[in-house]
Amino acid sequence: MSKVKVGLVQMSCSDDARSNMEKAISGIRDAVSQGANIVCLQELFTSLYFCDVEDYENFKLAEPIPGPSTDTLSAVAKELGVVIIASLFEKRAQGLYHNTTAVLDADGTYLGKYRKMHIPDDPAYFEKFYFTPGDLGYKVFKTKFATIGVLICWDQWYPEASRLTALMGAEILFYPTAIGWATAQDEATNTEQYNAWQTIQRSHAVANGVHVVSVNRVGLEQDGAMKFWGGSFVSNPFGSLIVKATHDQEEVIVTELDLAKTDSYRTHWPFLRDRRIDSYGEIVKRFID
Repeated sequence: MSKVKVGLVQMSCSDDARSNMEKAISGIRDAVSQGANIVCLQELFTSLYFCDVEDYENFKLAEPIPGPSTDTLSAVAKELGVVIIASLFEKRAQGLYHNTTAVLDADGTYLGKYRKMHIPDDPAYFEKFYFTPGDLGYKVFKTKFATIGVLICWDQWYPEASRLTALMGAEILFYPTAIGWATAQDEATNTEQYNAWQTIQRSHAVANGVHVVSVNRVGLEQDGAMKFWGGSFVSNPFGSLIVKATHDQEEVIVTELDLAKTDSYRTHWPFLRDRRIDSYGEIVKRFID
């Protein structure tokens, strides 16, 4: 398909997993009613962002993938004829956990999963306590409507991840995300951080000539200390914003992408043609002394 409609479900979460799932499904239904073919949910949408603390009790939130959540969403995908991108806390084995996104095709088929490769460790984002780095490599999924690439939150800051996923044939890059501002911060710092976050992802669209879809959560968490900044958006292959959500409202946004434009952008701005792959060998080093 040349044209595909993507849906973004930007929502707040509670400590009730069932309620969060119901809200997400409601958002999916809303998106499909607006014509969405592919719907992306935000990072770890079934719970509060629990990585703000190092608490062993939070491992109880994890589940196998495929498992209960993918079973539920598979039925929804089949019923509605929609592709669903769902970010979940995966329990792989006893004592082994990943931050993982599952992809369900429009007939309900579980197509597979991507495990987050880059794991942050910052104040209030203690993800290294919970998640083992992904070991599946970068992934693309051939869905009914498009070949899609999925990366997760902290992966957003790494051009290597987007490049490799694009080189594997991704027509759209999706980034389920959970990122916010400390409420004690000043507005200038907030603005600078959001702009950096959006700019780096738009640059991936430009460098690779593909659409980028980023879906973030909203709402106050951590007893009001963290405000997730929403601002979910879609960028075209030249980095222009097609649509952008608010910073503080739950929203379901649907927009149409013309995937045929990738060829035009890549032809007129032939970054892939001019890559000097013979000169990039040292990129695999940690640092060049």
